[in-house]
Order: sequence, then structure tokens, then C-alpha cells
Amino acid sequence: QIQLVESGGGSVQAGGSLRLSCTAYGYTYSTNCMAWFRQAPGTEREGVAAIRISDRRTYYTDSVKGRFTISEDNDKNTVYLEMNSLKPEDTAMYYCAARFDCYSESWSKSLDFAYWGQGTQVTVSS
Repeated sequence: QIQLVESGGGSVQAGGSLRLSCTAYGYTYSTNCMAWFRQAPGTEREGVAAIRISDRRTYYTDSVKGRFTISEDNDKNTVYLEMNSLKPEDTAMYYCAARFDCYSESWSKSLDFAYWGQGTQVTVSS
């Protein structure tokens, strides 16, 4: 079993930055793919970014490319999401998720992720 614990959310003005952290506890050897999803009220959960731990290959949704960076510290079992140039449309609950591996065609499909954190709120004001 794996437990994911997120931190780092908060409120920021447009153009600001935040860094989210997600630490994995338990049998983490079975998960080679860590991702961040977000969900705003009334919308579907959206894949934001993912990273394959073994080779650090990264994946991003188009709307955050060039602004967000996903990274990992394997020694700490922690994945980060550095968010810069934040926009009001980035406002959402952000969730960390884990699965066996990342694949180009399915990294953003929430149903394929077995493990989820409790979420951390990010609010960007204009």
C-alpha cells in the first residue's frame, strides 16, 4: 500500500509562483510514475504533469507547458510541481497520484492511477 501526502498549496496573485510537494510512503518500488492532477468545481479531473521516476521523462498538458515543472527527489520519495506565472484559470484542487508506469498515450488518464493524495488547494486571484 502507498500513501501520498501533498503540501504547498495556497493563495497567490496572478503571475506569482507556488511549489507543491508530494511525499510517498509505503511500498513505493511498485510505482514508477508520479503525476499531478487538478480539479476545479464543476469540471473533470485534469492531468497537469507526470514524471517517470526511472528516467525522469516528463509529460505536461499544453496549458502549463513553459510555466510548470515537475521534478522528483528519489531519496526523499518526493515529487514537486513548481508553478510559475500562475493564472486565475490554474485555480483548482491539486492532487498527487501514482501508478506503475507512465505511458505517452495515457499518462493523464486519472482512472489508470491507483493511488491518490488528499489534495491541496491552489487559488490564483486576478
